Amino acid sequence: MQIRKGGTLALAVLTAGLLTAVFPGQAQAATQTATLLPLTTVADVVSAGDRVFVSGGSTSTDVVVTSATGTVVGTLPSLPGPTDLLLSADRRTLYVALPTANAIAAFDTGSLIESARYDTGAGECPSSLALTGRYLWFGYGCDQWGGNIGRIDLGRQPARLSTGVANQDFYGAPLLAAASQNRAVLLAGQTSLSPASVYAYGIGSAGALNLLRTNDWTVIGSNLQDIALDPTATTLYTAAGAPYEAQAFPFADITTPSATFPTGPYPAAVEPSRDGTRIAAGATTSYLFIFRPDGSELTRFVLGGGELSAGGLAWSPNGARVYALSYDWSARNQATMHVLPVPAG
Repeated sequence: MQIRKGGTLALAVLTAGLLTAVFPGQAQAATQTATLLPLTTVADVVSAGDRVFVSGGSTSTDVVVTSATGTVVGTLPSLPGPTDLLLSADRRTLYVALPTANAIAAFDTGSLIESARYDTGAGECPSSLALTGRYLWFGYGCDQWGGNIGRIDLGRQPARLSTGVANQDFYGAPLLAAASQNRAVLLAGQTSLSPASVYAYGIGSAGALNLLRTNDWTVIGSNLQDIALDPTATTLYTAAGAPYEAQAFPFADITTPSATFPTGPYPAAVEPSRDGTRIAAGATTSYLFIFRPDGSELTRFVLGGGELSAGGLAWSPNGARVYALSYDWSARNQATMHVLPVPAG
């Protein structure tokens, strides 16, 4: 285990444009913004409230920092391939997966200084992150059928690393998700396979993973793009290339959807709000939808050109905004962050 301290902040400023939100049954339209990012690719977005962080992906070296309204205020530079982003429960620490460096970096969200770097050792190419109390989990895997789950025990000093903690084989780095109000479970998604699978784990003594259940054949769909848990881990959500809708499943079952969220072709991202009362979901199209948990549509937004990035959604802590990442192949891979004002559910 290696921990490295240090970090820098570089400033950048770009302009934001205006788009329109569409509210079914309402004549008025709220204003939304679209910020062009100094990135050609995007991987993930998280909101700490007054600051929003966007990672550039495995071929990038930067995490872009914006204000809550989308103005670019800085970057976390010189990072080897930043992909998945994760905030601590108090939103004071940002964790950044660095698969090309076999490491996870931690930054103070106030000072933007790197406070630690964790070497993942045999857990190569850590690409997905989740947090349950003292345990920082990472899905890793560089090679076909070389994927598994690793664990960093942040409650020990120095932090203790464990790899290969799941008994299941993963084709690549599994997608991970945890619940903000339930530290006893972890969700993992099998990517790059059709049909896809999800695995529900219970977290036992000393962070041991115990498989609780998985889905029946073909239930999740093909080409899994995103997974999520509601705050209490009562419901899990999936977005896969097919069917053309995001799906909700009871965490205690995973055999039959309890609700569906029509998005159009190739669903790419799904994200429940922090209180679980609204679900953001979208596909690789120009629309982003806000649903109620029963699947009824509350709001939709027109994102304009480009495609919604896989897993590229985040709610603000107060639930007033959704941040959506898109990229436009026709515009030389121009990356954009959309700031979408969401009405109360």
